[in-house]
Amino acid sequence: MDVNFDLYRVFYITVMAGSISKAAKELYISQPAVSQSIKQLEETLGGRLFFRTPKGIILTTEGEAVFKYIEQAYHFIQAAQTKFSEMQSLVSGEIRIGASDTLCKYYLLPKLECFHESYPNIKIQITNRTTQETIKLLESGKVDFGVINLPIEINSHLEIQEGLTIQDCFIVGEKYKYLAETPVSLVQLTQYPLLLLEKGSSTRKFIDNYASENGVILLPEIELGSIDLLIEFSKIGLGIACVVKNFIQIDVEASKLYEMNLIDKLPERKIGIVHLKGVPLSAATNKFIEMLML
Repeated sequence: MDVNFDLYRVFYITVMAGSISKAAKELYISQPAVSQSIKQLEETLGGRLFFRTPKGIILTTEGEAVFKYIEQAYHFIQAAQTKFSEMQSLVSGEIRIGASDTLCKYYLLPKLECFHESYPNIKIQITNRTTQETIKLLESGKVDFGVINLPIEINSHLEIQEGLTIQDCFIVGEKYKYLAETPVSLVQLTQYPLLLLEKGSSTRKFIDNYASENGVILLPEIELGSIDLLIEFSKIGLGIACVVKNFIQIDVEASKLYEMNLIDKLPERKIGIVHLKGVPLSAATNKFIEMLML
């Protein structure tokens, strides 16, 4: 059976108004139009919904049963409209984000704090994954957008916005401090224990590709899953670590880490904000991305 919602709306308003004349005024249509809509609904259902009396209308037993359901449905629709309005005005909503541990800590966290203070009722869900894993989560609909390390392979399904510019660098702790006192080449780096991110991350791929383009193969002594671990391992003298310069400034200023002066300087790259093309984002998600881009 096809459902004509307009007919049910006329029926609901008529019952709530108590008479066809009052319903006509509320609906801004003529009384005959109201009567015709009720008649059409009754014909569709196969029975009378109410009787007209000098004092108004009286629902039949069947009409009362139908009205209870229509009233409930009407309240659900009103609730849906209210919910939609709340989400548009950022009173409520949800944001699902995919990002690596490092980007979550150093890039997302400050923005999350600011966003949460402004919109405390927005629920935020974060899934920590590598760049490639984040893209897979995005393509499967499990996150709304991802924060990733660029560059990545071209993907026609993705919309990418370039965010913060970052600079990779090599650092040492106190044990190898002397290496930071003079310029060194990529070839010279290979003479010391190297600490790199595990293969599979976009950052590791970027570093390996750049070294290869300069005729150098980097063979790390230790491979780790996060930049935070690389930093800590470097501090205790286990080797030279490749990290993001933007995220170690406090330790460098406190002389806990020392940046090496690399002759073959690594090129700058970008943090990317990525989501699926053609898929509309919620008001909350758009607002948060807007804050990330500032």
